[in-house]
Amino acid sequence: MLLIYTQKLTPRIDYIFKHICTRVLGLKIEFTTSIDVFISHNGEKCSYGKQPLGNELFFQSQGLLSAQGFEDVEVHVRPWEDTLAFFPMSGKSALPFDIFAASFYLLSRYEEYLPHVKDELGRFPAHESLAYREGFLKEPVIDIWAYKLKDTLQEHFPSLQIPGRDFQILNLIEAKRPFEFLQRGLVRNVVGFASDLWKLKIGRIFQRMRVLLGLRKDPYDTFSWILNNSKSSTAKQIIFFLLGEGYSFREDFNTKREKFQRLVKYVGDYCEVGLVFSFHSLEDENRLKQEKEMIQEITHRTLSSSFNDRQLINLPNVYRSLVELEIKQDFTLFYYNEIGFRASTCTPFLFYDLDYEVKTPLVLYPVVGKSLALGFGKEQDIEGKLTQVFNRVKSLNGSFSFLFSNRDFEYKKENKTWRYLFSEKLNPNV
Repeated sequence: MLLIYTQKLTPRIDYIFKHICTRVLGLKIEFTTSIDVFISHNGEKCSYGKQPLGNELFFQSQGLLSAQGFEDVEVHVRPWEDTLAFFPMSGKSALPFDIFAASFYLLSRYEEYLPHVKDELGRFPAHESLAYREGFLKEPVIDIWAYKLKDTLQEHFPSLQIPGRDFQILNLIEAKRPFEFLQRGLVRNVVGFASDLWKLKIGRIFQRMRVLLGLRKDPYDTFSWILNNSKSSTAKQIIFFLLGEGYSFREDFNTKREKFQRLVKYVGDYCEVGLVFSFHSLEDENRLKQEKEMIQEITHRTLSSSFNDRQLINLPNVYRSLVELEIKQDFTLFYYNEIGFRASTCTPFLFYDLDYEVKTPLVLYPVVGKSLALGFGKEQDIEGKLTQVFNRVKSLNGSFSFLFSNRDFEYKKENKTWRYLFSEKLNPNV
């Protein structure tokens, strides 16, 4: 156990120290604001503040963790050994940067509360982020800093037990369009036939006819393949279905049909079922509640995991709704067109509401990205880029999460790389 002295224990200090020390390093910590208690403590201890009390292990504070609300903060990113950091401190500090304030800035998504230019859907774009501009988007710097803290602690306290953690893989599959031809309704299939005929896609016309006649499987129905390739895997799988209104005409279909509900139940027998909250419901908590109740009625289980369609978050409003709905885990915090770490960590963390200055029970998972962000490169580029990030997370014993689509596994030449990555690399055998 490590005792930490701080002059005033703020919610921000409590939040970020517990993330770095406990969630990342597995180290038990306690706080004190009493100088007498700190001095009389015979075990491992350190202080965090503006000035050291004496000769103890001291980490200097930049000041962000003692503030409230949010305002423009001056950030200058500089090299530090094999990584980058900001908020430099004086020579009195055991570390040359206030990694706690810097981690809070990144983890709370402080910059997303500040004025910025949104994209056409109202999202915070990757190119607006500090991590993208400074070139560390693909580096989970918070975890890297935590391991540097670990080295410092063990150098000062050789007997301090820091247990660490195990590497985890979490495969996410988005199934907003579980079928290409089935369950689409008469009007959509008639329109589809007409469109294929107009474009002279004769092969697709025959494919549609064979699927509708029950002579072959729907090409997007890859769920048996997904589940068979993850039966004996140490990785966890979550398959997310959309039950609300689709963002576009192509994504919208009748979720009350028996075949769709049987599919959801079948998937739920073998892995966790999550929910894609529909784009048009994200600002309406009552509609989100209805969608949650719909999936629970089908699965007969309490919904734990969700993500927002089109990666729309609009901090902090949508996350407040998820807290009210008692959603346990959210998987939205990534960029739709870039891979990397939006919150600069590869460790699941609690959502901190900067408006209310409160830590919430909603766990945010650091998803590396989605297949669409890599889908326009060459096959070797896809595998190489994903493997680079994968190896970085593995070296830190972090949590690696990536979002596929059920359509990525359709049996065709273009999907060879996705099928290999999922079945061979991201589903290691027990």
